[in-house]
Amino acid sequence: MATLPVYRWRLAPDGLATRRQLRAMGLRPGGQDVAAELQRPRRKRGPLVAYLYRVDCAKPVRPMTPARRAALARANRARRTCPACRRDAGYVIPASLGACVPCADNPN
Repeated sequence: MATLPVYRWRLAPDGLATRRQLRAMGLRPGGQDVAAELQRPRRKRGPLVAYLYRVDCAKPVRPMTPARRAALARANRARRTCPACRRDAGYVIPASLGACVPCADNPN
């Protein structure tokens, strides 16, 4: 098994990008293997690691279809719906509370 090349933070060569950088360019890895590793050193813990992909092998992002858009809207609506009072809270319900803030503050 060959080891991946490792680059320090901000020193990766041109032609390699992280998933987020690819997404900002309207691309996705498209099934390609990781080409290299980017490491950002930290003082008291291990380094932060990001995987790099080749830009020339990346594929365009798949377009959002009406069905995917509807599924995403349903999923987001479910995350905003309070399980206690069944109302749309207008924000994503925190997992630490498990309910909207009024229901979490007044557990009757």
